[in-house]
Amino acid sequence: MKRDIGYNTKQKENLMNYLVRNKEKHTNVQEISAYLTSEGTPLGTATIYRQLDKLVESGVVRKFVIDGKMGACYQYIENTHECREHFHLKCLKCGRLIHLNCDHLMSINEHIAKHHGFIIDPSQTVFYGVCADCSAADASDGQE
Repeated sequence: MKRDIGYNTKQKENLMNYLVRNKEKHTNVQEISAYLTSEGTPLGTATIYRQLDKLVESGVVRKFVIDGKMGACYQYIENTHECREHFHLKCLKCGRLIHLNCDHLMSINEHIAKHHGFIIDPSQTVFYGVCADCSAADASDGQE
């Protein structure tokens, strides 16, 4: 997998730094643009999309398209194959992305392939809900 991203400008370096620092969550072009502007290195959205496309093509960033209504989300990928082999949980409250290694889900994945002829890509499969931390915070808020 090619990982040469050819960064040489301050704006591009800041884009990459933002993605690395936020690797545990999905981010979108609007969040990236706001961050770069706050850093004094604004980039136009077309340029951000173009740079993200290059990063996706080189295997440095994963692109998530949830549906046709919302814009794509992006996530930095560590230089391993680990993220391609498990499912993901996305917290709707805090935005945290949890990498889920679960034998039970993998057996469901195998069942669907064997009995239904459909191959699921775990790296593109995201379950949405509320994480344990946010659930606990909600429960403690209700007890006050």
